[in-house]
Amino acid sequence: MAPILDKDGTPLAGSISEKVHVDINGERQGMFIKGNNVNNPVILFLHGGAGMPEYFLTQRYPLGLEEHFTICWWERRGSGLSYHVGMSPENMTVEQMISDTLAVTNYLRDRFGKEKIILMAHSGGTFFGIQVAARAPELFQAYIGVAQMAYQLRSEIQSYELMVRQYGERGDARMVRKLERHPPSMEVPLPNAYMALRDKAMHGLGIGTMHEMRSVLTGIFIPVWQERAYTIREKVAIWKGKSFSHRCFWNEMIATDLTKIVTKLDLPIYFCSGEYDYTVSIKEARSYFEKIQAPLKGFYTFEKSAHSPMFEEPDMMLRIMQEDVLTRSNHLADNA
Repeated sequence: MAPILDKDGTPLAGSISEKVHVDINGERQGMFIKGNNVNNPVILFLHGGAGMPEYFLTQRYPLGLEEHFTICWWERRGSGLSYHVGMSPENMTVEQMISDTLAVTNYLRDRFGKEKIILMAHSGGTFFGIQVAARAPELFQAYIGVAQMAYQLRSEIQSYELMVRQYGERGDARMVRKLERHPPSMEVPLPNAYMALRDKAMHGLGIGTMHEMRSVLTGIFIPVWQERAYTIREKVAIWKGKSFSHRCFWNEMIATDLTKIVTKLDLPIYFCSGEYDYTVSIKEARSYFEKIQAPLKGFYTFEKSAHSPMFEEPDMMLRIMQEDVLTRSNHLADNA
């Protein structure tokens, strides 16, 4: 990993920039850890998808978090750096992911001498993250759910209805016919034909990964292959792990109503959603936020974003982290 440099181009004293593999509950798992000062607060980031790492996006969409935090981009069991051929699906359970997350949390606490760290999860990562925060709130300063999942099947129906309506308003009868041919329902599995069309249709309307991203090929696939922090074998593992993890978790993730499983959290919580997000419906996230109990809550709408507000509006995310999360307040929140 390239070191973090100061203004003179020399390695910044006290900084960290590494790719490391650690034994987590008997499985070799990989992560990137970056920060300008190892004494700064520590963030554990849980990536999205059933198993889609996100570190590669930081080169094209820098967050700036490492200037004020030490951030760990852990790639979960069965994903990216933590995927290998021959992995057993039997070990890919929600309970195992919760246990792994707690183990990584304690690794970071011990390594950086922190009583508590910050847990930040995105999209599919929020499915596990909010359950981890409920299980062990004493380990975390706060829980941040970016594009927080609630009841994803209901979100899928909302996005489908929006897509049919908006493509109809655009006069794209061909896309409407394709969508109407294989509609999703409140049952799993969702139709394969719909899933094959879903991402393309979402990105065509700006409700996918990012509001300005119109192509998964140019926005996701190519950047993975351009990321120098991964070897060729590791880049292949990203796609194999994505497919493997999807098979293991997707149906369970979307069919689980988190609003009934996690109704209370004993730590500050912050939900961040993009105004245009229908990959994980902002309406569902807001409804969940209003119901869940916590000692301190903040909901933040990113008005220029879709599904990845921390990448789309990084300045706003950094401001929330510094001015609200670190001060245990919600002054910037919609609900303040």
